[in-house]
Amino acid sequence: MRMIAFSLLCAGLWAQAPQAPAGDPVVFQVGDERMTRSQFDRFLELLPDNLKKEAQANGKRRMAERLVELKSLAQEAKRRQLDQKPEVKQQLALQTDNVLASVLYQNLMASSKPDDATVRKYFDDHKGEYQQIKAKHILVRFQGSRVPVRPGQKELTDTEAKAKALELRARLEKGEDFAALAKAESDDAGSGANGGDLGTFGKGQMVPEFEKAAFGLEIGKVSEPIRTQFGYHLILVTEKKSQEFNEVRAAIENRMAPEAAQKAIDQIKKGTPSQLDEIYFGKP
Repeated sequence: MRMIAFSLLCAGLWAQAPQAPAGDPVVFQVGDERMTRSQFDRFLELLPDNLKKEAQANGKRRMAERLVELKSLAQEAKRRQLDQKPEVKQQLALQTDNVLASVLYQNLMASSKPDDATVRKYFDDHKGEYQQIKAKHILVRFQGSRVPVRPGQKELTDTEAKAKALELRARLEKGEDFAALAKAESDDAGSGANGGDLGTFGKGQMVPEFEKAAFGLEIGKVSEPIRTQFGYHLILVTEKKSQEFNEVRAAIENRMAPEAAQKAIDQIKKGTPSQLDEIYFGKP
């Protein structure tokens, strides 16, 4: 399927290549088909992002070698008149329609931006999703955690890890410094070296159990041990803030674009005459 899709794409881009200017050398030829340097550069420019990145990563030659193979096989298939077979014609027609529908969808995504009032209403209705907090944590891992054991530390069972987390929390309640304790005891080596600092984060950036506890905490209060797949966490929230509308407007527009595009698609479907025989296809 990938070969077919790539073939259709290349056929379309090949047709779009401009006429060669005088003195522009031919750099690519397969059978009677050829491209000049400027045409091949233009061909690369018109590739979709995934193939363009592949060409940038592997170089022009690798892309040209793939194209040579593709063109050689396609030309041979035409010589054998395989493109005249009914089943092949049907496949090509379906692939063409699929490519066109995909391009239309991307076009609708880019052009179907919601108006200001719609974006503002979405923001007002979902303000909680755009809250950010700054927090620290101390992690006590248990057996099976994805976090590696620190050198010199023993594996703790779930029960032992929770008991240690409760012990550390008690020490914090008595006034020990959170950052100093995180450096000494946290099994999260990355944040532990920085006193447990996790920086600023928003909704959807942490595992659900951690997120729920962190966003529900009062500033300056240490949480009870919170269990996640990594271990038990003691969380300290140091700051809370809500993002402003202008900070998240672009993100909201991107989130709403698929819905707007789908509405446009529904309108296109409604405006296109169609009929399905219920005796043959059955009722909806």
